[in-house]
Amino acid sequence: MSSLLDISNLHASYGAVQALRGVSLEVRQGEIVSLLGSNGAGKSTLLRSIIRMAPNGRGEIRFNGKSIERIKTDEIVKSGIALVPEGRGILATMSVEENLDLGAFHQNAGWREMLTEIFELFPIVKERWKQNAGTLSGGEQQMVAIARALVSKPKLLLLDEPSLGLAPKIIQSIFALIKTIQSRGMSILLVEQNVHMAMKVADRAYVLQTGRVVLSGTGAEMRDRLEETQQAYLGG
Repeated sequence: MSSLLDISNLHASYGAVQALRGVSLEVRQGEIVSLLGSNGAGKSTLLRSIIRMAPNGRGEIRFNGKSIERIKTDEIVKSGIALVPEGRGILATMSVEENLDLGAFHQNAGWREMLTEIFELFPIVKERWKQNAGTLSGGEQQMVAIARALVSKPKLLLLDEPSLGLAPKIIQSIFALIKTIQSRGMSILLVEQNVHMAMKVADRAYVLQTGRVVLSGTGAEMRDRLEETQQAYLGG
């Protein structure tokens, strides 16, 4: 598989606090890469750095062969990267339809040709189309958030803690959906604290600890090295 996203020696700081310390990783075409780590490890900062929503220091981010670490967020989205943020970022007082309209802001009306596929993947989106997003359950909001990202027609989907705050049965549904999206050709960089679910779907995985990659391997390798993975994850 060819490389879609290449991050090399990336640093990021918030004032005197250094969040990323020389992170290097890649996402290849059509694969799921899981990014594991405890709270404060730098996982969300990495995703936000990719789309210029966090302060990048030195280092390089290449997407589809082009350097993107100095271009604006809207240009990065247009180039084919979409983020589903931690906490979903749903606009509660707007309808499901209006939330998807915002997700496709640079597609104009062209995204509506995707509605058949979106409704197939997310039946709840069709059922709640005119309903205010804030009235949906947490799992339904997560599905709307993922659908909103997909209508921008990305090549790479960034998922930040999609299982956060959800019941186990709903988590199973969300991860089944992630695998279905991958099967349709999507590349996915997944930040997730649920280490078992993250490794179950991952083609490859990285463990971050205090802003550094301390362990990496294929999903199968990481599962075989479960104790080592968990120790790295917990900072042991």
